[in-house]
Amino acid sequence: MWLWFFSSSWLLSLTLLFPPPRSLWLSWVLVPAMPPAMTDDLDLWAAHSQLCGEDLVTVDFLLPTGIYIQMDVPREATIQHIKLLLWKQAQSYPLFPSLGEMEGHMFECVNQAAVHEELEDETRRLCDVRPFCPMLKLVTRNCGRAERLLDSKIGVLIGKGLHELDALQDQEVKDFRSKMFRISEEKMQRVQLMTWSEWLQALHHAISFSSLSLFDCCVDVNVLSLQDTASLKVWPSTSPSELMEQALRKWLTTHGPEEEGRQAEQYVLRVSDKLEFLCGDHPLIQYKYIKACLQAKECPHLTLVQVSTVQAMFEKEISAIGAVVNRKSSNPPLPLPPKRRGPSVIGHLTEGEVSTPFKIVLIKGSKVNAEETAKVQVRAGLFHGTELLCKPAVSSESSGRSEHVWNLTLEFDITVSDLPRMARLCFAIYAVMDKVKKQKSTKNAHINKYQTIRKAGKVHYPVAWVNTMVFDYKGQLKTGDIILHSWSSFPDELEEMLNPIGTIQTNPYTENCTALHIHLPDYNPHPILFPPFDKILEKAAEIAGSSDCSTMGRGGKKFHIELKEIMERDPLSQLCENEKDLIWTLRYDCMENFPQSLPKLLLSVKWSKHEDMAQLQALLQIWPKLSPRDALELLDFNYPDQYVREYAVGCLRDMSDEELSQYLLQLVQVLRYEPYYDCALTRFLLNRAQCNRNIGHFLFWHLRSEMHMPAVSVQFSLILEAYCRGSIPHIEVLKKQVEALSKLKSVNELIKLGTIKNARSKTKEAMLTKEAMMTCLRQSGYTETLSDLHSPLNPSVLLSGINVERCRYMDSKMKPLWIVYNNKLLGGDTLGIIFKNGDDLRQDMLTLQILRLMDLLWKEANLDLRIVPYGCLATGDRSGLIEVVSSADTIANIQLTSSNVAAAAAFNKDALLNWLKEKNSGDALEKAIEEFTLSCAGYCVATYVLGIGDRHSDNIMVRSTGQLFHIDFGHILGNFKSKFGIKRERVPFILTHDFIHVIQQGKTGNTEKFGSFRNYCEQAYLILRRNGNLFITLFALMLTAGLPELTSVKDIQYLKDSLALGKTDDEALKQFRQKFDEALRESWTTKVNWMAHNVVKDNRS
Repeated sequence: MWLWFFSSSWLLSLTLLFPPPRSLWLSWVLVPAMPPAMTDDLDLWAAHSQLCGEDLVTVDFLLPTGIYIQMDVPREATIQHIKLLLWKQAQSYPLFPSLGEMEGHMFECVNQAAVHEELEDETRRLCDVRPFCPMLKLVTRNCGRAERLLDSKIGVLIGKGLHELDALQDQEVKDFRSKMFRISEEKMQRVQLMTWSEWLQALHHAISFSSLSLFDCCVDVNVLSLQDTASLKVWPSTSPSELMEQALRKWLTTHGPEEEGRQAEQYVLRVSDKLEFLCGDHPLIQYKYIKACLQAKECPHLTLVQVSTVQAMFEKEISAIGAVVNRKSSNPPLPLPPKRRGPSVIGHLTEGEVSTPFKIVLIKGSKVNAEETAKVQVRAGLFHGTELLCKPAVSSESSGRSEHVWNLTLEFDITVSDLPRMARLCFAIYAVMDKVKKQKSTKNAHINKYQTIRKAGKVHYPVAWVNTMVFDYKGQLKTGDIILHSWSSFPDELEEMLNPIGTIQTNPYTENCTALHIHLPDYNPHPILFPPFDKILEKAAEIAGSSDCSTMGRGGKKFHIELKEIMERDPLSQLCENEKDLIWTLRYDCMENFPQSLPKLLLSVKWSKHEDMAQLQALLQIWPKLSPRDALELLDFNYPDQYVREYAVGCLRDMSDEELSQYLLQLVQVLRYEPYYDCALTRFLLNRAQCNRNIGHFLFWHLRSEMHMPAVSVQFSLILEAYCRGSIPHIEVLKKQVEALSKLKSVNELIKLGTIKNARSKTKEAMLTKEAMMTCLRQSGYTETLSDLHSPLNPSVLLSGINVERCRYMDSKMKPLWIVYNNKLLGGDTLGIIFKNGDDLRQDMLTLQILRLMDLLWKEANLDLRIVPYGCLATGDRSGLIEVVSSADTIANIQLTSSNVAAAAAFNKDALLNWLKEKNSGDALEKAIEEFTLSCAGYCVATYVLGIGDRHSDNIMVRSTGQLFHIDFGHILGNFKSKFGIKRERVPFILTHDFIHVIQQGKTGNTEKFGSFRNYCEQAYLILRRNGNLFITLFALMLTAGLPELTSVKDIQYLKDSLALGKTDDEALKQFRQKFDEALRESWTTKVNWMAHNVVKDNRS
């Protein structure tokens, strides 16, 4: 018996039987162990390893016959090619005939996450698989190749192997996956029955029904067919079929009668530079692309695409579906087990044994990370949303080291029958210490941040928290022993030391976290189930029948005025108990006169009384439908009731795809508030995503980018798996994007490594690192992976390949990559994309989304302020992409170009106007100045309302067409930068004299132009004020996203103040005018800051 250690991640017990040259005939057992952290220097698969000429890598192959073969293989080779090389090599070794067919085998490995992975998808390259150590195990492939291949692709795509979900042994996970499996398969079968035109309309068209006051103007449309171009003048009311007929008629006039066979039915219209089609027979003005062109006063460019080309795309997707679905239909999944029904269903609506108080047994806490001198207590509270249902229960103090034993029953002042369906049990483990003076020790540094003095001479500070639902996903009251692995990171705001807004998932990293052992007692011999909905309505009818109808509450004029004042308050306003009682008493008045006040009514319900809850559910059945924008607030954490959330989702179904895309970021985040995997919101998002490829694309990336977060990893992976199974053709498209981003990350790490090694010589560093980057991007493995993919920033854009000569990396700390792509659908057109690795882009993504919404609201009010909300997408843990806006430069560069002295550049008021004159002449200059005026007004208002800080001259850019826009939103909601305790930014928004110089066309006394600019600002501000509640709601829905400057309701208070909510329009306008004058008066401070920035930048360069 020999014991060999091939690597730290594989332990092999080996029995030597036969030692032929370069092989070992072995029987072995593989036991994966957690690999140690590896540095870039040791990473076999890092980009710099390839640049050193290491094209081959030595791999150990373990065969099922017991043979061990070591062989050099190309690191860029596919798994399929490597298997072919191995098969040829294995022919000269013993027992080869017993291997059987090559296709009957596949490889396994341990990946970089120390997880066992089956390499079913053999089109992947070895360097992309990145085994932790170069060792591949050949195993016999089981039956069901297509299913296993699909599972493998989905696992790689979502970043979590599906076998990890199997290993959870969680019945809720199993039930959800089984249900989604059936729904997804039915969805794919329906797609198979579609015609190509139905498929095209469902997945690749973009239509908008919002009105636009441009119906009476003509537009020029360029229609390209083959290499020919025809320019047509048509009315916006023209349909696509009429446009195609006109285009073909014009085309025939130049090509003669021999081309007369061409018919409009043989073509479809596509946007020239995007994979976006004008399907159906709507007026042109209703198509999103045409409308955007008209608003920007640009000429739309369309392409005639032959129907046969589209049919080929359709057939390819149907073939991909058929390869899996047809096989699966012969092996249907096992049906879900029938729901258990006990002899009696006991819940809110029955009396008897469940009228006893709710209680738990606190057994012990282990691995409690507290000071040895501290005593430990546990606080437990029952919550419905953020409402505390009764007084929290507190344990006795316990002394000890890491383990504390209580064996104590905690009783709550609420009966089991009064527990709401979405009640959650929240725990806080905290230490109690004598009050001490300032501690010099850095140990437990979080003490000072979170400490709250509860008693004289005592300091309480939280150690850990954990939450769990009282009812399980089937509505059954939980019982028995439960171990809750807790979390140690705390939000800024705690409720009674508790964290009800936190996740109900327990910490998956169980080795070092505090564990709380509790016991939930039985109250009845049978399971206690929450009553079904029909029983709740029966209870409501019973209450209504036994009460006096006059108490149903319709108030007089006095109460109506008071009610109106309450209902007009913003969502952040708190309701006192008297106001809640009034709202509940006049709930029918609310329904008839203020239906949008439903959130305030829900906050007035006493959820700890099952009678009130039943009456609310009955009222909800007749409540008028809210607009989708108003219904968004009901998905906040404050409204956890499942029927309320189902009502909200019902309202969202009225959203167009365009509007849904606008709010998708928030809708993904509020999935965190859903305690159970199968819920109305999840089903709604999956359905809409599987019916619209654009929505599906962004749903995928919003979920995929947060897969590294343990609190949502399982939930998001389940939704991603369900999406992939219901969108099988989309898997390959997304897989290509994931692989391309992995390659870009590898290039970025190569550059970071190069800059560290050459830090002493900056010039040498830049030359060597740029050269290494170019060499890397030209390698075949990189070229193929980075070519022919849909842009993650806009899936309608097809990227053909990288323009390597124009690529570079940027000189900031994280060395972002500046990648230039060629547009596959429009030859000669290029697109710039910035890849960031090491920066969290989610706050930028939120800010740009809000800017897009502001732009939409202004346009709805017929005010187009020429906003440039460029693309930004987080794709992973501190990584993502940013769209490069073409033909634009920073204010800093424009100023520095016009001056030889960096310090003086910021004070040259003519620099910006002269730059615009260089780029534009004649009428074009006048148009550029108008564009500058409008966009400057839009960004002045937007940056003021959102409290965007760090506005130096490299964070403001101008396009050659005149549009001004802001970039880099690392500081929002009034979190302005300061130095030595002094705020560097003292103005409410940026409005410098060189901006005014451009707006006034270089004429100092041009008060008319300046007056127009000021009027634009005031109009824009008042429009945003009218939608203030929507902005507050959108930020509130992002509270648990973990953004650095949006962690509590206090952060959102900035919006309320900047929009002057609660004031009249006249009062608010007076406040804005004061801020406007202040920005203009104090603009010299901005110039001083810009001067300092320019000097630092000049010294750096």
